[in-house]
Amino acid sequence: MLDYVGLEGDLDREERMIRDTARRFVDEQVRPDIGEHFEAGTFPTDLIPEMGDLGFYAPNLDGYGLPNVSETAYGLLMQELEACDSGLRSMASVQGALVMYPIHAFGSEAQKERWLPDLGTGEAVGCFGLTEPEHGSNPSAMETHAERDGDEYVLNGSKTWITNSPIADIAVVWARDRSATEDDDEAPVRGFLVETDRDGVTTNEIKEKLSLRVSITGEISLQDVRVPESNVLPNVEGMKGPLSCLTQARYGIAWGAVGAARDCFETAREYASDREQFGGPIARFQLQQEKLAEMATEITTSQLLAHRLAELKERGELRPQHVSMAKRNNVRMARDQSRIAREILGGNGITTDYPPMRHMANMETVYTYEGTHDVHTLILGEDLTGIAAYE
Repeated sequence: MLDYVGLEGDLDREERMIRDTARRFVDEQVRPDIGEHFEAGTFPTDLIPEMGDLGFYAPNLDGYGLPNVSETAYGLLMQELEACDSGLRSMASVQGALVMYPIHAFGSEAQKERWLPDLGTGEAVGCFGLTEPEHGSNPSAMETHAERDGDEYVLNGSKTWITNSPIADIAVVWARDRSATEDDDEAPVRGFLVETDRDGVTTNEIKEKLSLRVSITGEISLQDVRVPESNVLPNVEGMKGPLSCLTQARYGIAWGAVGAARDCFETAREYASDREQFGGPIARFQLQQEKLAEMATEITTSQLLAHRLAELKERGELRPQHVSMAKRNNVRMARDQSRIAREILGGNGITTDYPPMRHMANMETVYTYEGTHDVHTLILGEDLTGIAAYE
């Protein structure tokens, strides 16, 4: 696999094992049928427990049966999963970074003991409810709210574009707590653990997608849903809660996008070497070599950025703005390079027999979710100038 500047030569034994385990799992269990799943708009749900057995859910967390591997190892896992399909990485990323992480970071001991072991093994599936139909890039304007009633909270509102929601057992829902005030500008944002089998919860699937078709995506509708006070995440209040979760997930995306681009490159390089036109392989033509050289360069620079993020994360020096730069750059890179790979494959590239066009379609979603490309641009702009362009 493409590793032009030998970054993987510095991996330790555990990191190599995790990389190889994920790559073997993908090659043997997922890749043979991924094109069919993409066409059908389905996810191989039978593999969810096996992914848990292999430790693919939040392996960088500690305790509660979780492996506590390095941040590099976690990144490599996301890279290998997305090299197969963004939907596969999304499932694991949401389960780990957006569901298990907030429970681990902000939950009570009882919440951690109840949910983290089951989520870690894949016995339970979780989802993360932040985005709303009218509030995407500005989640702080959320309308979903909770009101206290005795020792319970009553939740009302709706969330959309929620990965895993139709198959989830538990939803981490972010809502305005109106218990003290009905003014949403004053009501604090809090996290609620909402079991999806509670009365008033519906999780309809969104099926009309042209991108990320392997991911199971849906809505969360909350109509007078009652949850006990013990279901509130006790150790966080305000937008810090959901935004810190998104930082964890975006870190995985920055690695995952490299995997998708690398898969496109390897496919294009092999095809160009095997495909013969005008008396020889098309890889001998300068135009094709220029495309491959540019792809390799762009992927390598994105790999360097991802590995640097892992170093900063291990040292506790990673800032959300660092992750914004990597998510913005690496996803744009994968989006562009998947298109170039499709060009090299010619007409054959539009079929599900080859992955570049599937990756290209998926990147349209990844380019938008977890903060759009434009929003991450403004985050960086504010960090560099001290001026918030979106206010």
